[in-house]
Amino acid sequence: MIDEGKPIFVQIAEQIEDDIIDGIYPAETQVPSTNEFAAFHRINPATAGKGMGLLVDEGILYKKRGIGMFVTEGARERLIAKRRDAFPAEYLGPLLTEAAKLGIGPDELTRMIQTALPSPTKGVSA
Repeated sequence: MIDEGKPIFVQIAEQIEDDIIDGIYPAETQVPSTNEFAAFHRINPATAGKGMGLLVDEGILYKKRGIGMFVTEGARERLIAKRRDAFPAEYLGPLLTEAAKLGIGPDELTRMIQTALPSPTKGVSA
């Protein structure tokens, strides 16, 4: 999981965000401790704590003293909204830039996207 191009504490925060969005940690669910993350990823607990601290600062996690970190009510919805807002710049911008370099027009790009989408007949919803 560790990506050399991104700070580890950011990756820890993103992993927790992904797990919240995927429903692994619903609202009011306890997340693994900093020591558990540190042991799993073989990193310093302070690094894991820094990643979790980012999510506390954003109101995604909160601390129950002596018990651990928990997912706040509405965290999943806030994370989805945050990622939807960032989606155009993070994904569409680079996609459109590369398409322009390759001479791929809007119609061809639309066809490529439609071809790449999972088929609903295969039990996967788009």
